[in-house]
Formats: sequence, C-alpha cells, structure tokens
Amino acid sequence: MSNSTGPLRPSPISATVDFEADGVQHGFLKLPVSNDESAWGAVMIPVTVVKNGEGPTALLTGGNHGDEYEGITALHKLSSRLRAEDVTGRVIIVPMMNTPACMVGRRTSPMDAGNAGNLNRSFPGDPDGNVTEKIADYFTRVMVPMSDVVLDLHSGGRTLDIIPFAASHVLDDAEQQRSALEGAKAFGAPYAIMMFELDAAALFDTAVERQGKIFVATELGGGGTSTPQSLAITERGIDNFLIHYGLVEGEVEMPAEPQAYLDMPDASCYVQSEHTGLLELTLALGDTVTQGDVIARVYDMTRSGVAPVEYRAQRDGVLAARRFPSSVNMGDTIAVIAEVVESLG
Repeated sequence: MSNSTGPLRPSPISATVDFEADGVQHGFLKLPVSNDESAWGAVMIPVTVVKNGEGPTALLTGGNHGDEYEGITALHKLSSRLRAEDVTGRVIIVPMMNTPACMVGRRTSPMDAGNAGNLNRSFPGDPDGNVTEKIADYFTRVMVPMSDVVLDLHSGGRTLDIIPFAASHVLDDAEQQRSALEGAKAFGAPYAIMMFELDAAALFDTAVERQGKIFVATELGGGGTSTPQSLAITERGIDNFLIHYGLVEGEVEMPAEPQAYLDMPDASCYVQSEHTGLLELTLALGDTVTQGDVIARVYDMTRSGVAPVEYRAQRDGVLAARRFPSSVNMGDTIAVIAEVVESLG
C-alpha cells in the first residue's frame, strides 16, 4: 500500500502481546499521543489473543462505534472465558476498537472532532493521520492480514434500534461471497441479511473484503444499551461463528424459530427524513409493511394544530431498523425496510 509520496511508514501502534505465542494473553495496542492531559501518553486498546497451534485466525471486533454495547460486552466476557485448549488456531479479541469513543459512550472519538472520529468511516486509515485514522491503518495493515475470518459486532447505538441480524455483502469474488454468507447464516441471529451500505468506501467491511478475507457484520439491537436477550443472541452468535469456521469444536446452535432471510437491494431501503420535528413511527421492529403504508409521521414542534407530514413505504418488507430518539432532523434515517426473501445467495 502506498500514497502519493511513497510507501506508508510503519504503524506507530505497538502491541504488548505476542501474536505468535501459544496460550492466552491479555494486553494492549498502544498508540502514542501527546495532549494537554498527557504529554507523553498513549491510547490503550485492550486486546486478548488465544492461540493453540496451527489453524485459522479469527479477528473478533467490537466497539467500532463506542455506543454499541452488545459486541463490547460480549467480547469482554469472551476474553475472560475462552481457553487455549478450546481453540484450534488463533482468536484475536478486540472488544473496543475505538477505545476513546467507548470510554465516553459515544459513536465517535472525542480525540478527533466530528466525523473525523468515526472509525468506521476512516478506513483504510493513515499512519500519519489523526488518532482515528491511525487506528484504522493498524487494523488494515497489521490485524487484517494476519486474519482469515473477521467478525465485526455492531448495533444501533444511541440513535438507532435494529432487528438482530448478521450480514454479508455482494462481492465480485463468488467464493468469498458464499463463505461470508454462510458465516452470516451460521451466526444464528433471528435474521440473516444481504446488506446494502449507503457509502461503503471507508468502512472496515471494505478494508477487510478488499484483502480477500471473510467478513461478517452484525446489527444486534440498539438504543445505547444492551438487554439480556440481545446479549444472549450476541454470545451465541460469536460461539457459532468460531465453530462454523473451525476454531472451536461444537455444534452451531440456531434460533428456536426458523431464521428469516432479508435482502437490501439498493438505497431505497433507507427512509430519510426531509423534515425536522417530532417523530412518530406507526410500526415496531420486525413488523411487516406493504408499499404505500404510512410508516411514520413528523410533527412540527414549533406550533400546535398543524397536520404532520406522513412518510409511506416505498416497498413491501419488514421494518429492519428505526430511529430510536423521537426527535428527528432533516437527513436522519427514520426507517429501513428490507425485503423478505426465501433464500440468500
């Protein structure tokens, strides 16, 4: 990889663990920083490595956004319970990729203003960039190349609530797409989805897939919290992922109800507000919707006695995601409608 001025320098991030050593190690990815609070400081990203002989490497990541707690919590728990003798190969666990954002419970890092702190819009990254870009660069050039399969655990955070699903993407490589899709199904969430991203160029997903690696993403709830139900789905899914790709022995455990398959063929699945005001959604997550149905109303909060603006479904499907706060601004996604399909891939 190179930029306009020549090859990129080595990442400034160093690891306190030996990725090649057998056993269980807990340590940090250390990124030097200098600021008003710490002249010679470091961002300390927790990492656990569990290795047992030869085999595939799985990279498990949470906290790409700091207010998405299902993955963060489940991976912290996994780092305490996974033993070397349970594993064939290597499992790398990073519960909080964007540690600065996780520590303040926000989507983006407080160390980089605005969208510059959004890790999942900063790939492939830059070793000479801001803190967030340096983290992205380390994962792109160090962590992903040593991995075979990657599971990135997301949920809706403070502003979205999303049905629990594992997702893959349409890829140019048919075998890579097939393997990722099978992993998304095997995760065992109530839904599996072929996901369309609004702008995929700077996502972690794309950085992994461009290297030919198998990538599975999830959305597992939201609202800036977790529940016993969402954590149970997440923890079972992580175990299923490791079993499916041959790192841990066992049988994949699917949900009690048959898994539903969803497709997001294009950007029209996203319903975005053209108004600012008070949001009323007329259906719940997972509800079926028919094209033309009223799915939301936005009320003018500056006066009473004004009829709301109605938003109607542009397609049949199910409500896969919704805005969580009742306040809405122009441009906010208020709903995502995915099509129900009989099969994927």
